[in-house]
Amino acid sequence: MKKITLILIITGLFLFKGETVMAEKQAVNSAELSLSIKIDKEEQDSINLKKKELAIKSVLSRYNSPMVENEKSFIEACTTYDLDCYLLPSIAGLESTFGRFIWPNSYNPFGWGRGYLMFESWSESIDAVAKGLRDNYVSKGAENVYKIGSIYSESPTWAVRVSWFMAEFEKEEEKLSLFSSNFPVKL
Repeated sequence: MKKITLILIITGLFLFKGETVMAEKQAVNSAELSLSIKIDKEEQDSINLKKKELAIKSVLSRYNSPMVENEKSFIEACTTYDLDCYLLPSIAGLESTFGRFIWPNSYNPFGWGRGYLMFESWSESIDAVAKGLRDNYVSKGAENVYKIGSIYSESPTWAVRVSWFMAEFEKEEEKLSLFSSNFPVKL
């Protein structure tokens, strides 16, 4: 009985060998299929800005900033004046704990004009400081936070501390990127 069973198994293997190989080929071929979504540069830039916008909102929320609803103003200013999108909110983080400690009703979280300049709104101050940084710092050769810091502040540690806040925003953006490489997800 054992010999007959063994002969049937061996015969079955020879008879169905071709189908097994065919099934393996199909399995391998189907496993090689991958979903490829092509995104043009403009759409990728838009996605990157959206991640930055959400990172700014998240960090401002964490610090209970009164500027939390102005993340779009930061994005508009950084794109209009070609600045790092985290530079302005980081300066605000250092100078006023994101707008929490400012001259009353000044809307000046940047210490701009030694903190005495008054603005009508957060968005006005964000735009004015971004323009000022572009015109009076970056356009004159201060293209990074360390070169800006030597002009912007008397403190020798200003740039290091602004960089620390910039890194916080970057970490938040990284967290958002973990949710999806094609953020936001389109259905």
